[in-house]
Amino acid sequence: MDGVRWAFRCGSWIPTRSEWTLAARCIQPEEKERIGQFVFAKDAKSAMAGRLLIRKLVCEKMGLAWDGFLLDRTARGKPYLSRPSSSLWSFNVSHQGDFAVLAAEPGRPVGIDLMKTSRPGSGSTQEFFRIMNRQFTDLEWRNIRTDGSDWDQLDMFYRHWALKESFIKAIGTGLGFDLQRVEFHVSPNQMREGQVYRQTRMFLDNEEEDWIFEESLLDKDHHVAVALGKPDINTSKEDGGSVCEAPPLLFTHLSFSDLVSGATPLTEEDSAHWERFHSKKEAPSRQSEQQ
Repeated sequence: MDGVRWAFRCGSWIPTRSEWTLAARCIQPEEKERIGQFVFAKDAKSAMAGRLLIRKLVCEKMGLAWDGFLLDRTARGKPYLSRPSSSLWSFNVSHQGDFAVLAAEPGRPVGIDLMKTSRPGSGSTQEFFRIMNRQFTDLEWRNIRTDGSDWDQLDMFYRHWALKESFIKAIGTGLGFDLQRVEFHVSPNQMREGQVYRQTRMFLDNEEEDWIFEESLLDKDHHVAVALGKPDINTSKEDGGSVCEAPPLLFTHLSFSDLVSGATPLTEEDSAHWERFHSKKEAPSRQSEQQ
C-alpha cells in the first residue's frame, strides 16, 4: 500500500462564499469554531485546508465515509482518528507560508514539517541566528553558516529546522525535547524542485538512527521534510506487503475541488461563519500552526 504526499496552495486560494461555507460544513463543529477564532485569514485558510486534507485521506485510503468517523487531538495537539480507531495508517499535516501539506504512511510513524525561507521579522540574520543558537549542534551551525549570502544561510537554517520538527512530530514528543540531542548530516547541500532526496542522515545522542528523511522543495522557498520511522513488520505482513522501501513520493498538488471531492456536509450552513472569515485581517502571521 503506497503512502500519500499531498500539498494545497493556501496562499493563492481566495475562497468564495460558497467554497468557505461548504468547507466549514465538511469539518467537525469544534474544528470550525477553532478556525473561526484565528485573527488572520491566512491562518484560517491553512487550518481549514489541513482538516480537509486529513478527512480526504481517511475516506480515500481507509475506506470510511466522510461522515463515518471522528477525528480528535492528543494532549499535544496532534490529530488522530479516534473513532473507529485505526493503527494501520499514520498521518501528519503541516502548514506554513503558502502551503498546507500532508504525509501519510501505512504501518510506520510519520511526521512532516514545512518551512518557508523568509527574512527575520526584525534585526539581522546573524542576530536571529544568535537567538536560535541552542537549537542546533556545532556541526549543524557550521553547515548553516557555510560561505554564501544571508539568504543562502537562512535557506539552510530552515531546512535543518524542518528536519528536526518532522522528527519531533513523528515521535509525538512536543516542546520538551532537547533539539541538540538530534543532529542532521544533510545531503546534498543543494536541492532542486521536482526531486525527492533521501540522503540526509540523523544522529540521536551521537548514534546514527535507522530513520528515513525525505526532503523536497514545493517551490524555491518552501522546504518539506518527511520523517519515516521503522516499518511495523507485523502490519506490513497483515496488509500483504513487504518491508522493502518503496520509492520516494513527490507531492501531488491538489485544488479546492480535489479537497472536497466526495465530501459530505456534517453540519447545517452557518452564514455567520462566513461573515467572521470575511472580516478577518489579511496581514499574514509569522507563526505557523504545525499539526
